[in-house]
Amino acid sequence: MGSMTTRTFAELIQERWGDHRPGLAYEDQVLSHHQVAAGAAARAALLGELLPRAADPHIGLLLDNTPEFPQWLGAAALSGAAVAGLNPTRRGAELARDITHTECRVLVTERAHLPLLDGLDLPGVRILVTDTGAYEELLTPYEGAKPEADDRVGPDTRMLLYFTSGSTGAPKAALCTQGRLAAAGQSLVSNFGVRADDVHYICMPLFHGNAVIADWAPAVAAGAGVALRRRFSASQFLGDVRRFGATYFTYVGRAVQYILATDERPDDRDNPLRVGFGTEAGAVDAARFEERFGVRLVEGYGSSEGGAAVQRTADTPAGAIGLAAPGSDLAVLDPETKAECPPARFGESGRLLNGESAIGELVNRGRSPFEGYWRNDAAYAERVREHGWYWTGDHFYRDADGYLYFAGRGDDKIRVDSENLAPAMIENILARWPDAAAVAVYGVPDPVAGDQVMATIALREGRTFSPVAFDTFLASQPDLGTKMAPRFLRVVDRMPVTATNKVRRGELRREGFWSGGDLWWRPPGSATHRPLTCEDGADLATEYRERGRESLIAPT
Repeated sequence: MGSMTTRTFAELIQERWGDHRPGLAYEDQVLSHHQVAAGAAARAALLGELLPRAADPHIGLLLDNTPEFPQWLGAAALSGAAVAGLNPTRRGAELARDITHTECRVLVTERAHLPLLDGLDLPGVRILVTDTGAYEELLTPYEGAKPEADDRVGPDTRMLLYFTSGSTGAPKAALCTQGRLAAAGQSLVSNFGVRADDVHYICMPLFHGNAVIADWAPAVAAGAGVALRRRFSASQFLGDVRRFGATYFTYVGRAVQYILATDERPDDRDNPLRVGFGTEAGAVDAARFEERFGVRLVEGYGSSEGGAAVQRTADTPAGAIGLAAPGSDLAVLDPETKAECPPARFGESGRLLNGESAIGELVNRGRSPFEGYWRNDAAYAERVREHGWYWTGDHFYRDADGYLYFAGRGDDKIRVDSENLAPAMIENILARWPDAAAVAVYGVPDPVAGDQVMATIALREGRTFSPVAFDTFLASQPDLGTKMAPRFLRVVDRMPVTATNKVRRGELRREGFWSGGDLWWRPPGSATHRPLTCEDGADLATEYRERGRESLIAPT
């Protein structure tokens, strides 16, 4: 595959050598750009000794947002290795699968995450624990290394293996080369006017593509500073921004809503931020954020794999994502006929009138920067088909002026707080509950953005539902990630199935939490399920209505 740029990310790391301005801030620690580059060089030299010569040079990072993470990213760039960012909310065999599937020969972690590795079968994996004396001793001989790129490093050298989940099977590891990452960073520098005296606040997890591609990469490309937060904290957000002098940040999922939920103060607008860039904040909360903090949020859409991008413009209508990014040829196609869907028609209230015909799959018919998946030809063929077009798997509709509106996903994947969850995996866990005869897991719309997890459980004959027993069961499952537990629960005597005994997931999804069987839910902030009352339903409907998402949950 041809590269998108003649630059490598290793070159961008090398350019920071000799730059003694503040480059990375974390808690009470400040490193210069030079020190960060030197740290990357030392780790690259260590990698040269640790990685087997005959194996693919892949390393796994099971780390929070500490200074180790960007230094290992830099080390990978210099040495020609590829980084697999590992999600610490994954558990047990699923986490082991992520490590072994990407063929990581070195796993870098910290003491806080060591319990996640207990009992995992990781043959041939060298584990480094950063906050230990042994790790410091291991690095000491390489401290004098300079950031010199391996001779084999080029724009087409693989640098990232970042996970993106589908509706079935295990997460897929999307590929990103040094050339594409460098090009993405340089493009965002141009789009947002990033300057060398800017400071990028990285509070989204670095194992996620958003933080690396949209926050860290443009900072490195521009020579801007980086400020790290170990884990996102809404209550500490504004204090961090002021303390670090942050001018730019990225967000995904409900992060903006969490920040808005903090107590308002009369000096909220007294901050150095210039812009926030991300997805899924929603038009209502983006406007509230700008009014409260005086900071413009730029919403966009981009498939995790990089195959399609939608950019918001100043005149983007309310509810729309924006227009196709420059150089893209995006179309909304009927997945069956492959014909372009007609433009959307709206009623006086803005309600979509012709959703049945206007909604289709977003497809990039032009040149796509998608670079494939690691060891997954079937998934690649699903994405790139019919004339070599890139099929996003997401449903959109388009108005007469070409503005694109997100309508949902064309498969069963669930997106919670910016992470895609595979229902089949959650079903396999819930099916262990002794009282369950059948289980179906699907997404219902979140009142702000994305989805919430809902499950329908058919009980075994003679059993009655006990919320205490169910919640105790959930808490005891080692491979149930922190975002997988169902928020809404329907308990039925018999699962609705087709003539061929397939669960009618479409029917369950359409009914949502409005009808059919006994309904239970976990209110915000609660760890236990309780009955969903009429009053609860009315409050939920009000919240969806206020955020302009009522049409997504109206019963049919």
